[in-house]
Amino acid sequence: MTTDEVPAVRMRGIWKRFGTVVANRGVDFDLRPGEIHALLGENGAGKSTLMRILYGLYRADAGTIAVNGAPATIRSPHDAIAHGIGMVTQHFALVSPMTVTENVILGCDQRIRLDLKAAQQQVSAAADRVGLSIDPRALVKDLSVGQRQRVEILKALYRQARVLILDEPTAVLVPQEVEQLFATLRRLRQEGVSVVFISHKLHEVMQITDRVTVMRAGEVVGAAETSRVTPTDLARMMVGRPTIGVIKPRTISAAQPQAALQLEGVSARNNKGLPALRNLSLEVRAGEILGVAGVAGNGQTELAQVIEGVRPVTSGRLLVCGQDITNAGPRRAMDAGVGRIPEDRHESVVGAMSVAYNMALEHLDEFTRSGLIDRRRLRQHAERLIGQYQIRARPDDPIRTLSGGNMQKVILARVLDRNPRVIVVSQPTRGLDVAATEYVRGKLVEQRQKGAAILLISEDLDEILELSDRIAVIYEGEIRQILDAGEATLEALGLLMAGLRR
Repeated sequence: MTTDEVPAVRMRGIWKRFGTVVANRGVDFDLRPGEIHALLGENGAGKSTLMRILYGLYRADAGTIAVNGAPATIRSPHDAIAHGIGMVTQHFALVSPMTVTENVILGCDQRIRLDLKAAQQQVSAAADRVGLSIDPRALVKDLSVGQRQRVEILKALYRQARVLILDEPTAVLVPQEVEQLFATLRRLRQEGVSVVFISHKLHEVMQITDRVTVMRAGEVVGAAETSRVTPTDLARMMVGRPTIGVIKPRTISAAQPQAALQLEGVSARNNKGLPALRNLSLEVRAGEILGVAGVAGNGQTELAQVIEGVRPVTSGRLLVCGQDITNAGPRRAMDAGVGRIPEDRHESVVGAMSVAYNMALEHLDEFTRSGLIDRRRLRQHAERLIGQYQIRARPDDPIRTLSGGNMQKVILARVLDRNPRVIVVSQPTRGLDVAATEYVRGKLVEQRQKGAAILLISEDLDEILELSDRIAVIYEGEIRQILDAGEATLEALGLLMAGLRR
């Protein structure tokens, strides 16, 4: 930005407190016209708070905002949209019983009579614009978490925002689709649209952004042209120390371990009653991580639910350590040794309940005496796990007040403390910062070394490649191919995920 160029957004001296917690400490942030600007930081660093203030979801305690050089008072998202600001938040604001089209146009069209067919065509065109494939007639309640994120992206673009805040926009895309999205962002940049790009994938930040601002503990600790920094520089700025990644030792034994989890010709239907899994066969061995790669909506959610016992199979068998648990239900699955870490961490906890209760949620009966919960034992159990898993929380804190990383640690503690023989984990690091991601991945590798069979479902191919011993590619409910991790490449996985055979 030249000295006489007016910023698209200028935030000065932004302060925000939540009780005794200071989320933003006098933050200054500039967004240039027609630039893609990365905003990085650990969960709790204050970046989401800053962007929520810009979008009108929070009000700053102090500070000023200017849009295109003019002072802006933003009290609500309606004010932000009026200033040409759109945002895709991490926690989606969608109406589940409504269609994709209805969610996208909600609040935009004030006419009494709506031409739904025309609206569907407009939404489809907006989806094509960013290279995202989604049925505009589908009900949101039937979509996976990844597909719901696509709807949020479409909502922002449909409103023709001149400032676009994107939070982890590539989480559900194969490499080829990421390139298509990046091409769209470059076109938007040429048109003068300014983009705030929030991502924990440092290689994406290096590839697509022009500048980067790093926050830590509510303050800006650095800002630079992307071309002048390295991923190592950025990671060190984010966490205040060098990061070492995950070290994955060799498998426990050179001998072929036994299969702890077996799916034999399993078929299942989705919420619409349509085939979601088609004669799927798969096995995960003790002491290995089998990664499942695929574009959202190709049966991954149903695959996890079948193993967890919450979705019936229409044919085939499911075995855990030789025990048939086909259609046995979630309690039998857990008793057989299945631990589950669902893709949406918020749906696997009870937000109003304490950390202590959530840590024992799936086995509260073990803390019950004469029909009453033994609160002392419950608290001791929580204190032990809080220390063991380095959770920044107290036993009595409502779990909804925790950061995403700490909430995920609570779920990990609840599951892994039981030493499950089979672990089904979906999107374990989605939305987590560098340090939390490193911790969660390390814990999964630790369980692998203890002999657990881990089925890792992730739309982050870097995560799949880093953690997996073998990789199964799922497409339209079928296993397209299984590769040894050593022979897999991003290009090969992307082609298989798109339905093409090598």
